[in-house]
Amino acid sequence: MPRPRSTRAHRNVLYAAMKLFAAEGIDATSMDAIAAASGVSKATIYKHWRDKDALCLEVLASLHGLDEPPLAKTGDNRADMIAVLKRQPQARRGDLQARLMPHLAAYAARNPAFNKAWRASMLAPARIELTQLLKRAIAEGSLPADLNLDVSLRLLMGPMIYGQLMTAMDRKFPEDMAERVVDAFWRAHSLPLAKS
Repeated sequence: MPRPRSTRAHRNVLYAAMKLFAAEGIDATSMDAIAAASGVSKATIYKHWRDKDALCLEVLASLHGLDEPPLAKTGDNRADMIAVLKRQPQARRGDLQARLMPHLAAYAARNPAFNKAWRASMLAPARIELTQLLKRAIAEGSLPADLNLDVSLRLLMGPMIYGQLMTAMDRKFPEDMAERVVDAFWRAHSLPLAKS
C-alpha cells in the first residue's frame, strides 16, 4: 500500500536534504535547492520544519538512528548498557553520515544555538536509556546507592563519543569498545558479589 502523500513528501525532503548537506555543506544548501531536489514545494517544507536548522536536526536524528524505537531491555544490566553504547546508524546511512560530519562540525561551530540543540538531541536517547539502566542496577543492589549518575553517564558515553570522532579522522575504533567501556565501569563501581 503506498504511503500517504504527506509522509512520502516528508521522507523525500529528508533524503534530499541529507544528500545536499553531505555534498554541498549546510550553509551552502538553500531551502530552494532542497525543494527542487525533493520535488516538494518550499511552502510544504515550511509546514513540516520552521527553518533549515530544524530540518537539519531531523536529518541528523535520522542518520544516527535516533528516530528508531528504544532498544528492548533484556534484564541484564551489563548487556543492555553495551547495546545502548553500540547502537549505530543503519549501514545504508553510514556513508552519508561520514560525508556530512565535517560540514556539521563547521556549521555547529558557527551557530552556537544549533550546536546546543544538536548535542542535546544526539545525546538524549542514550542518556535516558543509560540513566534507566543505572537506576535499575542501583535498585537491584548491583551498584552503590550513592552512585553519581551524571559522572557515570560521562564515564560511559565519553569514550564512545571520542571514539566516533577518531573514526571520522580515519583512526581505528575497536569493535569491542562498548564492552571494554562497560566492563571498566562495572569493575570500578559494582558492589562486591553483585550481579550485573
